[in-house]
Amino acid sequence: MSVGLFNGLPSHPLFVHGVVVLIPLTALALVACTLWPTVARRFSWPLPVLGLVTLALVVLTTESGEWLEERVKETALVERHTEMGEGLTPWAIALFVLTTAVWWLGRVTAPRDPAKGDTVTPATSRRASSAVRLASSVPVRVAAVVLALAVTVGAVFEVYRIGDSGAKAVWQGEFTTGEPGAGQ
Repeated sequence: MSVGLFNGLPSHPLFVHGVVVLIPLTALALVACTLWPTVARRFSWPLPVLGLVTLALVVLTTESGEWLEERVKETALVERHTEMGEGLTPWAIALFVLTTAVWWLGRVTAPRDPAKGDTVTPATSRRASSAVRLASSVPVRVAAVVLALAVTVGAVFEVYRIGDSGAKAVWQGEFTTGEPGAGQ
């Protein structure tokens, strides 16, 4: 199976729609979990999984876009869009790393529940309490929030820019804004 085709049609537009949904969704989940630790604990492992799926979809979208670029008319707009598209991968990596870090912070700071089989020995208790103090500290929480907001804004803005350049590459000069049938 080629990453470039799905059911005989270019797969890039299909993958793009997934990225346009998942980048903002992942960013929103990341910010919510960073701002509210109880949300992070409740959301749990789906947060880093969402980050990983988003990253994988960005890579597939980029690969399918490069495949498609080799098969369409070469224009400056297509070239610009392709170059911009490659810039989304670092943002997706940052989203994945932060979703994993926020998930871990939520796990470390979660209260232990012996009823669920959470056992604590004296040795693990000392290590755990140090990790909990560090993860719960104000500087770590503030850094997580600032990083999450910066990556969220950057990733969503990059998706917008890349999408706008892709729409221009496909549609610029391909339609009329006037009434249908008038002066064509």
